[in-house]
Amino acid sequence: MKKLLSAAIVAAALSTGVSPLSAQTVTVGGQEMYRTKDIVDNAVNSADHTTLVAAVKAAGLVQTLKGAGPFTVFAPVNDAFENLPDGTVATLLKPENKGTLGKVLTYHVVAGRLDGQSLEKMIKKGNGRAVLKTASGGTLVASMNGSRNIVITDESGGTARISTYDVYQSNGVIQVVDKVLLPKM
Repeated sequence: MKKLLSAAIVAAALSTGVSPLSAQTVTVGGQEMYRTKDIVDNAVNSADHTTLVAAVKAAGLVQTLKGAGPFTVFAPVNDAFENLPDGTVATLLKPENKGTLGKVLTYHVVAGRLDGQSLEKMIKKGNGRAVLKTASGGTLVASMNGSRNIVITDESGGTARISTYDVYQSNGVIQVVDKVLLPKM
């Protein structure tokens, strides 16, 4: 019976174009992230992304990130925001800084569904570097640091490590990162 059930799950997953492994949910911030929910609906449940969610709301980007996409979001955890210089987050969250906050947040968004495997292929094809165009108009550079450790470098030379890969969403994929990526302002 177990073999029959497993075969049915694999067949169902393959018929939808989803690999059986990627059909599984991933836990982020203590909560399961469901591929049937959009980026915002999953992120609001992650205890690790409360600062990011507050920033997305303050910047007025909720409806954008609930859109059809697909989007790849390099989503900084709360600790990443806490490691910014004192007062940075509070300053960015002020209504008069909405434009700057929006630029910082959209700098973490790339068009398309770039999972770890896609990023690795792009890096290999680019001789060790993949240049990614962000929604804010800036660029990020993805590279390998070891056999399965992708790092993202921002325009200021800061680097973020992907700590949780391939959190699939209905409208894209989240790659959880350990640093806030900063565009040139």
